[in-house]
Amino acid sequence: MRMLILQCDEQGIARAATIVREGGVIAYPTDTVYGLGCDPYNDSAVERIFRIKGREEGKAVPLLCASIDDAMKVAYMDGRALILARHFWPGALTIVARLRDRRISSKIIKDGKVGVRVPRHEHALRLIRLCDGVLVGTSANPSGMNPASDAKQVTAMLSGLDAVLDCGAVYIGKASTVYDVDECRVIREGVIPREELERCLMIYHG
Repeated sequence: MRMLILQCDEQGIARAATIVREGGVIAYPTDTVYGLGCDPYNDSAVERIFRIKGREEGKAVPLLCASIDDAMKVAYMDGRALILARHFWPGALTIVARLRDRRISSKIIKDGKVGVRVPRHEHALRLIRLCDGVLVGTSANPSGMNPASDAKQVTAMLSGLDAVLDCGAVYIGKASTVYDVDECRVIREGVIPREELERCLMIYHG
């Protein structure tokens, strides 16, 4: 099946959302890198993303949300999580917290937890809103390789996608920072330095 290249306009974003709702897999831009997206409630679609990336199952994949409220429907956002979310969202912080919505595909979660974030990208947010506020958001790349920063790199590296939403290059080109609020630790240091997280929490906790 031919991979569609969708323009980053109202029609293209709406078409991308329809593909997701129908069980398809797309690539789309975020504020950090291009991501692979699908319906997080659809096991078959999630399995396709693992196959496309050549990624071992059992590794969690993050969810991108349209707002803090949408993230709270998916994960248990305790006081620490809300402090970080209100300070850094929208932005490049993925918060790992206990899963709230048990309808989410079990292939996305690990140890009963899920990673969530709200991206700082206008077109990504429009797309996510059309996908009922939550969308799989793992990086667009074969497992172990650097993620794509534009649509051309996506099509060169990956096959089997239904569509790519081409919104031009993303300029950060670095993954989000991942923080586990239950364990109070940085799992991956990305765009946001560890020190910024610690400083934020210290300010709010005195």
